[in-house]
Amino acid sequence: MNNILVLGGTGKTGSRIARRLKAAGRPVRTASRTAPRTSGDIPFDLDNPTSWAPALDGVTAAYLVEPNLQMSADRQARIPRFVTEAVAAGVRRLVLLSAPRAGEAGHPLHAAEQAVRGSGVDWTILRPNWFSQNFSEGPWLPGILKGTLALPTGDGCTPFIDAEDIAEVAASALTEDRHNTRIYELTGPRAISFGEAASLIAKATGRTIRHVDIAPDAFIERQITAGASPDVARLLTELLTAIGNGSGAALSDDVERALDRRPRTFENFVTETAAAGRWNESSPASAVGDGF
Repeated sequence: MNNILVLGGTGKTGSRIARRLKAAGRPVRTASRTAPRTSGDIPFDLDNPTSWAPALDGVTAAYLVEPNLQMSADRQARIPRFVTEAVAAGVRRLVLLSAPRAGEAGHPLHAAEQAVRGSGVDWTILRPNWFSQNFSEGPWLPGILKGTLALPTGDGCTPFIDAEDIAEVAASALTEDRHNTRIYELTGPRAISFGEAASLIAKATGRTIRHVDIAPDAFIERQITAGASPDVARLLTELLTAIGNGSGAALSDDVERALDRRPRTFENFVTETAAAGRWNESSPASAVGDGF
């Protein structure tokens, strides 16, 4: 029986969690709107409640992801509604992918956190910092491939977190009691600037890559032109400009507390990703998966 459900099973964290659980011999069901028709995978859409019951059938633990940070009340209510149905269906452990400052009222994921914490079952909340993988399989990949990463971050620094570390913490939380009622602020071991990140990738790939600071208003317009809603474009811009203003550089030891080891460095991520050819010029420049 598939007793661990992983929402966003094709995303940056979900796919890695499922791979770890399967390697450990754990029964896993991955669910997403783009789920392939293969064993263990099931189509799932948070906007379509009729897809929820088949995904939850026989499940005792679930990894939850809200893939859309639209500010509408309806969007923010999706995870709370799903939590209620999951608990009624027999789920007894919830692990939520959240974000920094989601404990504050008004944050798009605040309602999701409150629902998980008030669910009456075991729960763990993960609040990772910006993903290292945003440079290789997310929104910053097109800029890296073009050689210019234009973001409104100035010289601000942030401790990028490797999605492999997030996945390992999540897999442990889904299967071990010791993470119950824990909120983990997940960061990498060192805060670096986007300029240094671009330089490290450039050195590993032998290509010219630079970070260019861009005005917030111009960045908002670019996001809207690319298809983002004005609310999401403004939220993303605020998060990035906060880095430039000195916020978001704080380090946490929660990866070490959860896994009894230090988090992976950004240099490790760059070396492995470059060796895998992810930044070859022929790589697809697309944004995929969950996360910040």
